[in-house]
Amino acid sequence: MALNLMNNPAAAEWIHSRCRNIRPWTTFLNTARFVAPNNAGQCYQRIPKNLKHFQSNYIFVFLGLVAYCFVTSPLLLLTIAATCGACYIVRQKNINRKIQILGHELTLIEQYAIVAVCTVPVFMYAGVGSAVFWIIGASFVLIMIHATFFAVETLNISEEEEGFAFQMETV
Repeated sequence: MALNLMNNPAAAEWIHSRCRNIRPWTTFLNTARFVAPNNAGQCYQRIPKNLKHFQSNYIFVFLGLVAYCFVTSPLLLLTIAATCGACYIVRQKNINRKIQILGHELTLIEQYAIVAVCTVPVFMYAGVGSAVFWIIGASFVLIMIHATFFAVETLNISEEEEGFAFQMETV
């Protein structure tokens, strides 16, 4: 049984809701609204508001960094393609007849596990660890810089759209 996210209604709805909630990229990238926060309190108010308001945009920033990482690492891209090809071959061979080793019939999940175990050294050689940490680090830095410096308070956000807001008191 292959994992197909589009057959999962919850996953499909989540993907569609992310696509519906994308804010205009002209607003997201409007450099006139990039202003340093005056104090830590304003920074602490701004970050959660921006993370909530631009959540779908930030997901696409993350996906763009993933695509950039794959394009700039051909060995990693080739390894992913080879792994997907091996899984496809295993699935096709499993349709016609089950694979047996020493009289034990292997399920499709067990065959996928064998492919995964066999490709781990290749992924390590291709630098998947450094790619994953680069993607996480670059995403965190870019998103936090945007969330910190984008003056979301200059936007006209309705109360329903904003949800809840943190109330900060000056002490």
